[in-house]
Amino acid sequence: VQLVESGGGLVQPGGSLRLSCAVSADTSRISNMGWYRQHPGQERKIVALIASDDRTYYEDFAKGRFTIARDGDWNTVSLQMNNLRPEDTAVYYCHIDYESDRGFVQPYWGQGTQVTVSS
Repeated sequence: VQLVESGGGLVQPGGSLRLSCAVSADTSRISNMGWYRQHPGQERKIVALIASDDRTYYEDFAKGRFTIARDGDWNTVSLQMNNLRPEDTAVYYCHIDYESDRGFVQPYWGQGTQVTVSS
């Protein structure tokens, strides 16, 4: 299983970025996909999730500004981020819940991509 993020970078407040995560795995075993972020010295926290039935969940700070989406084959999950704020500066991680050969669901993570919002 491999997850590779792209799309991070430096953007001014009020700007937009689109993060993308390419998934290399047996996509029939994926149950949920999502994005998390981590500020320095803090725990990794949920940003947005999308389930196998396409239900979505957003943390309060992401509602109305961020949009999570996936392609039909579960090969890619994206996060469109609009109206970015300095407090959105963090490392963003792609995440999937993946069923192993033994039937256990376990999380997998990408390597992270830095998003910096600054003027």
